[in-house]
Amino acid sequence: MLLTTTDVIQGAVIQSYLGIVTAEVVYGSNFLRDFLASIRDIVGGRTGSYERLFEQGQRKALEELEQRALRLGADAVIGIQIDTGTINVDQSGVLLLITATGTAVKVR
Repeated sequence: MLLTTTDVIQGAVIQSYLGIVTAEVVYGSNFLRDFLASIRDIVGGRTGSYERLFEQGQRKALEELEQRALRLGADAVIGIQIDTGTINVDQSGVLLLITATGTAVKVR
């Protein structure tokens, strides 16, 4: 299945639009990762553990987006957008949220 951020597919004709598909991935915070990230905040630099977490989450969100589009009979998902955010959970920390959205289509 073709997944693309564009709203057209070069060389293909969109036969039908099957609807919007979304996928969400939520990760809980991790004390050790949060502690190491706070040290990075003080001394500067990139936080590799969070970068890997977001990369993994984006990959999983796209995989789920593809599965949901397949259930609709799609050949492709166009106009994909990936968004990241946090959900505050009282004093215990935050949840990391990664959302992928696109339009499932049939192409010929």
